[in-house]
Amino acid sequence: MRENEYQAKLIKRLVDTFPGCVVLKTDTAYQQGFPDLLILWGTYWASLEVKVSAQAPSRPNQIFFIERLDQMSFAAFIYPENEEEVLHALQQAFESPR
Repeated sequence: MRENEYQAKLIKRLVDTFPGCVVLKTDTAYQQGFPDLLILWGTYWASLEVKVSAQAPSRPNQIFFIERLDQMSFAAFIYPENEEEVLHALQQAFESPR
């Protein structure tokens, strides 16, 4: 499966899992390394870097942004092999009081 195909399926799952959320695809031409998806849900937000597999390479800026954004709210690399784990963690983050 190509990354854009996996990303489309993931976006549908996010919308189904978090009713009323807004999922935005970011523009890598604007900020290289910024995660692929920004999820807005109520007063919460998260960012996900989509990879086609656990072995897919990441760029140094991607690691930097995931770590930085995770300190601010929630951010993670997501791929088919860890999808359940990441979505569970995201759900817990969205349920925690602010």
